[in-house]
Amino acid sequence: MAAAMDLSLLPRLGIGISAEFDSARRGIDAVRLYDERPGTIDFLEVGADLARGLDEHALRWAARGLPATYHFLDLNLEEPEDVDDAWVAGTVGLARTLGAAWLCGDGGLWHFGPRDRGHQTLMPPILCHDSAHAMADAVARVESQTGLRCLPENPPATVYLGDLHLCDYFGLVAARANCGLLLDCAHLAIFQRARGHAPLDGLDGFPLDRVVELHVAGGTERVTDGFSWIDDDHGPEPLDDTWRIFEHVVARTPNLKAVVYECERNGVEEVLAGFARVRARVAEAWGA
Repeated sequence: MAAAMDLSLLPRLGIGISAEFDSARRGIDAVRLYDERPGTIDFLEVGADLARGLDEHALRWAARGLPATYHFLDLNLEEPEDVDDAWVAGTVGLARTLGAAWLCGDGGLWHFGPRDRGHQTLMPPILCHDSAHAMADAVARVESQTGLRCLPENPPATVYLGDLHLCDYFGLVAARANCGLLLDCAHLAIFQRARGHAPLDGLDGFPLDRVVELHVAGGTERVTDGFSWIDDDHGPEPLDDTWRIFEHVVARTPNLKAVVYECERNGVEEVLAGFARVRARVAEAWGA
């Protein structure tokens, strides 16, 4: 188990936007948004992997010395052995270049087989105690070997295996690893719908005092051969369930330091109202 941590000591980053490799060319350039729309974003969360590294967009942001976080896209947090020396060294190098305040990433499987671009996928963990313990051990290993805090994130899926509620699963991870958490409100809305739960089910026992970061993102309701599911497509408008979860949680997270609106694939004008809504709720929670 990891040593206890004081989450209150982590820096407050504010409101951020997500980015992945080459996303600025097709969507929103965070540097331009920061300059041209002051007060919209405070930091950038960069989704990256060792195979591609940081693109010129992320490097431009880093060159300005602006706040950032590093969201890994290539680590199987359900497998402690995946935290190998090569991944640790490469990830620390990229995170330091970015000036990342912490590491975060979806808890589950980012690659099937070797860590290679051709094997990348994202699958959720098996929602059982053994899996939660394994993920906690992986998180503790990441933190001890990188010297950076690692926030596991509840991932999206159309099907989840295992008997635990997603909130209970990540509660077990946080308790065993003594780590902070990244709660993705859109992903939780997807899980709740898939399992037939109401949007706020399971949150009464979730350790909200461990939530350091929240995500909000758009999703699209789809039906395939009679099967209803939500596409986590980062569209411009979050679902009502996502907003309901976010607005419930943001007022109950004493160690919240950052909120990311994952909307990098859209036009700036399409997402300004979403940023305003996020910032207003965060300001209320922080008494700003």
